[in-house]
Order: sequence, then structure tokens, then C-alpha cells
Amino acid sequence: LDVYYAAFRIPDLLFASVGSLVSASILLPYFIERFGRGSEEGKSFSNSIFTVFFSLMTVTAAVVFLIAPWLVPKLIPGFSNDPYLPQLVTSVRIMILSPLFMGLSNLFSCLTQMRHRFLVYGASPVVYNLGIIAGVLLIYPITGITGLAVGVAIGAFLHMAIQVPFLSHEGLAPKFTGIVEWVKVKSIALNSLPRMLTLSANQLASFVLVAIASLMVPGSISVFALAHNLQGVPLTIIGTSYSSAVFPTLSRLYFENNKNEFLEKMITSAQHIIFWSMPIMVLFIVLRAQIVRTVLGAGAFDWADTRLTAAMLALFVISTIGQSMVILFVRAFYAEGKTARPLWINVISATSIVILGYALTKIYYAWPVFRYFIEELLKVSGQAGTSVLVLGLAYSIGVTVNLILHWWVFHRSYPAFTRPVFATFYHSFAASVIMGYAAFLSLRVFNVVFPLTKVWGVFMQGFSAGVFGLAVGVVVLMLLKNKELHEVWRIIHRKIWKASIPPAEVERM
Repeated sequence: LDVYYAAFRIPDLLFASVGSLVSASILLPYFIERFGRGSEEGKSFSNSIFTVFFSLMTVTAAVVFLIAPWLVPKLIPGFSNDPYLPQLVTSVRIMILSPLFMGLSNLFSCLTQMRHRFLVYGASPVVYNLGIIAGVLLIYPITGITGLAVGVAIGAFLHMAIQVPFLSHEGLAPKFTGIVEWVKVKSIALNSLPRMLTLSANQLASFVLVAIASLMVPGSISVFALAHNLQGVPLTIIGTSYSSAVFPTLSRLYFENNKNEFLEKMITSAQHIIFWSMPIMVLFIVLRAQIVRTVLGAGAFDWADTRLTAAMLALFVISTIGQSMVILFVRAFYAEGKTARPLWINVISATSIVILGYALTKIYYAWPVFRYFIEELLKVSGQAGTSVLVLGLAYSIGVTVNLILHWWVFHRSYPAFTRPVFATFYHSFAASVIMGYAAFLSLRVFNVVFPLTKVWGVFMQGFSAGVFGLAVGVVVLMLLKNKELHEVWRIIHRKIWKASIPPAEVERM
């Protein structure tokens, strides 16, 4: 499992660098502008981008493929003398296809989002995971670990391919062209460079953390990756979704110089991100063991693995709101064309993550008091492999630094942003703390009701405690007269429960 997750690092870094050149955050405003002038001009522009990106990514992937046997042990030193190194190199070579397909999918998503077809865009990660599942169930039993890498490549292809029917139907599918608009491509490449460096900085920070984990006990990379994947669920559902949905609107409003409505959309998006993220963050912390055991508790994944992964999940999920808000701020800056700001902020954040990861690892081994404090706080005393927890702590601290800097820079341009967002933060925080405490207390009650030796019993214990905690949180928000709760109730009432009034009968013509 360490081999599988380690194999992602180099393709992910390649995607964050070269693949970011066709990011929707950069290209979408250009597509909106060019297609606004006419369909033919827009198609010519998209064909140029497609041709240049495909050629560049193919050449880059070929180079990485050739030097992989030398490159992999240098970048992931824990495997340099490991018998699994050949399988890791092979897996990396197969996964190199992933950034090519995912980059093309990013390019295609610019066109689908431009037409506001978010269902197609949202289905891409679903089929991506279906490809990975197919690799696990069908190919892995035949080829071993490399079969998992094949599943990732298939999933990346499906991530791209699912958007092709819509683009073909609309006549928007990009094609190879011999007439490239080099002036425009150069302009976009220069504009994309800050984003490329921004994403590369974040990926590089994660890369270094995985490299450090590779030097720890076996399984450390897996614990890091599994917990990071689990905390990514609320991040994707809330933070990424809100930011992706509002980005075209932000781009249009800024293009129209409508800064008042631009700010209003940012405030509303931030309020809803915090409103939904805060309670989920608290529930993930309180119910972390139940979540991990239900999702991952099978086969060789025993209770010790559950405890360690749950502790890592708690450290990661602390930064969920920060990650979600950073995505929103970055999209806002990109909508304004200010790509340099998130670059420097993310470089500072990534640097702090790397430094903290290295420093906290040294402190963990040098100061037993620090190690005992971490283990007692996260309920993993006596557990082997707890050193990996400091990497999750370093990551969340770095994300918090990132959030503070992004917020401060955005507040300087829009001073009216902070006050209404903080009001939502206070309401959501108060309700979430009470909700979390109620869920924690109810765990003891449901501990008696459900058999915890069965997966369904663990699930029902966590589910029941979560529902009870949410009910308490809703009551608190009602007492606080929370605006976001009222809006959610109004939408549900209008969309679901309130029947539309039938038209009156026609009595005469």
C-alpha cells in the first residue's frame, strides 16, 4: 500500500506543474471572452491550447518515463534499498499517463463549465474512482501492485472521456491544428506560470512529507494518504464545489467591473462554506474512529491501524475550513487576474509545511514529552508508528498560515468582507462545539445499543451519534437566528415540500 500511494507523488507533481497550464481557473475567463466574440474564434483558441498542451505533456511524460529508475529512489529515499523499488518504478511509469488525461480533462472542463454543465464536470471524479476500483477488483489479482496503477490510468482516462460526448454534441471538442496562436498561447503560459508554481509549491510540500514518511516505519505513507483522502471528502463536497460553481460568476462580474456584486458573491460563498464545513469538521473529529473503521476496517486493517489513521484524520480535518476558504480566495484572485498573490502566499505556506514537517519529526524523536503529549491527546498511547502524526500536524499548521495570509490580502482590497463572514463563523462555531459535545456524550449511550464487534454496529453508533449531534446543532442555530439555516430551510421548503399552486381552470376564451 505504501508503494501504491508513493507512486502517485511524481505524477501528481507533474500534473500540478505542466497540467496546471490548462487549469479552468486560468483558462475559463479566456474562453468566456473568446467565445463571446464568436464561435469560430473560440474554437481556434481552444484548438491551439489543446495542441500545445498535448505535445508538451507527451514529451515531459516520456522523459520522466525514461529516467524513472534513477529518479524514484532519489525523490522517495525510503525505497532506495527496498525490494519493492522495481514495482514502485513500474507503477510510476504507468501512472505517468494520469497527468496527461487529467490535464486534457481540465481543458475540457473549461468548456463544460463555460456552458454551466456542472453535472458532467461533477461526474468526472466519480468515473475516475470507478476506474481505480476496477483496477483493484479486476487487474490487481492478476498483476499485483502494478494493477492498481493501471486502474489509476484507466480512471484518469474516464475522467477525461466522460466530457467528450457533451463537447462533441455541442461542437466544442478541441482538435489538433497546425495554425497555433502562439502569441495568445505565450500570454496564457506566462499568466499560468504563477498558478503552476502555486500548485507545484503545495504538491512539493506534500511530496516532502511523503518522502519523510518513507523513512519512518512501514505503513506510514499509507496512514498519511488514507487520512488525507478521507479529509478530502468534505473538502471536495463543500469547498471545491462552492468555489468551482461560483468561479464563472466571479469572472464575469469582475470582467463587467461589477465589484459590489463580486464582493456579495464572495461573502455568500464564504458564509456557506463555513456554515457547512464547521459542523462536519467537528463531527469528523468526534466520530473519527467510527468513520475510519466503517470505511477502511476490512481485511488486514486492524484496530491498531484504525486508531492511528483516525488520529491522523483528526489532525488533517482541523484544516478543512482553511483549505476550503483558500480555494475560494484563490479563485477570486484568479477571477481578478491577480495570479501573483496566491503564488507568494502558497510558497510561504508550503515552505512552512516543509520546515515544520522536518522540525516536528526531529522534536518527536528528541523530546519524549512532546511525543507523549501527541499520543495522549489523540488517544494512541502505546501505538507503533505514531511519528507520522507530526506530518499531519505540520500540514494543518501550514494551511492555517495560508488561510490567514489569503484572508488578510483579500481584506485589504475588500474591507467589507470580514465582518459578515465572522458573524457566520461565530454562530457556526458555537453550534458546532455544542453539537460535537452532544455527539460525544451520545456515543456512550449508543455503545450499549449497538454491537461494536460488527461493522454495521460501528456504523450505526457513529451515524446515530452524528444525527443526534446535528439535531442539537440545528436547535442552537435556531436559537441564534442563524441566517444560513433560515436560507437552507427556505430552499428546502420551496423546492421539496411546498407544492406548486395548480393553475386556475379556463372559464372562457
